[in-house]
Amino acid sequence: MTELPAVRSFAERLIENVERVIVDKRSAVQLAVIGLLSEGHLLVEDVPGVGKTMLARSLARSLDCSFGRIQFTPDMLPSDITGVSIFNQATREFEYRAGPVMAQIVLADEVNRATPKTQAALLEVMEERQATVDGVTHPLPRPFMVMATQNPIEYEGTYPLPEGQLDRFLLRISLGYPSPEGEIEVLDRQQFRHPVEDLKPIVSAKEVAQAQEAIRAVHVSPAVKRYIVELINEIRRHPEVYVGASPRGSLALYRTGQARAALEGRDFVLPDDVKALAPAALPHRVIVGARGRLRELSSESIIGEILDRLPVPSGGLTPDK
Repeated sequence: MTELPAVRSFAERLIENVERVIVDKRSAVQLAVIGLLSEGHLLVEDVPGVGKTMLARSLARSLDCSFGRIQFTPDMLPSDITGVSIFNQATREFEYRAGPVMAQIVLADEVNRATPKTQAALLEVMEERQATVDGVTHPLPRPFMVMATQNPIEYEGTYPLPEGQLDRFLLRISLGYPSPEGEIEVLDRQQFRHPVEDLKPIVSAKEVAQAQEAIRAVHVSPAVKRYIVELINEIRRHPEVYVGASPRGSLALYRTGQARAALEGRDFVLPDDVKALAPAALPHRVIVGARGRLRELSSESIIGEILDRLPVPSGGLTPDK
């Protein structure tokens, strides 16, 4: 098994390589790597042109893994994602022709441009790591990660993702516009060619799998587990929340907390890890009620308010030596 110091080195090399393309967005790149280490899926949501697709492509090109890209459109069918069974005249049997989802790293570009029926084709894939076509189940390769990008639903030609699909994304991140200095650096780097074309794989699929296995050894104390569950239950009980975070939200904080601790060089999770990850792991799982929307409350503001007032555990956080 890979030791935790090796996980930190793995993550630093990966982040540094991605930052050759993604400028001035260290926190977003770090969250993407945390999502990879936690064996989860990533939703990158922001306005067009800020580097959502480039983040996904840069991470994929940095890994020596198979890569599939799906450009979602309104006329796309579920079989365009999962693949189809075709009758072979020579063998007189049906043969499975794999779709682009049968890869280790899958970029679902502009996922909210497809109809709900097509979006639903990703539900089984993301949760169970398999695809069923014509009654036959096909396992997906490991490691497996879906990196989806989407524009805000206020823009024309988009469909909001169903709650069940949103809940399957481990983290939702936003890049935002670069700083003026960062934007100048973007111009300089792309003077002759796009830097993503020069990215080379720096870690193998075996290293990814070993790092994913290693972070499971990071200690999560009973106090931190209780803090995670209390946070989730406070969200569910909030008077302005219509639907609270599911147990997947608790698991997301648990697993990403382990990954963040490893990136920080620790073998135990702190409440600070939970507080830092909650804004990316929880808001997309929470639906604000009608009264809350009238008050212009958002899931982000509700979660922030709960984090501010919820008591933080201070003892018994490290593993017994």
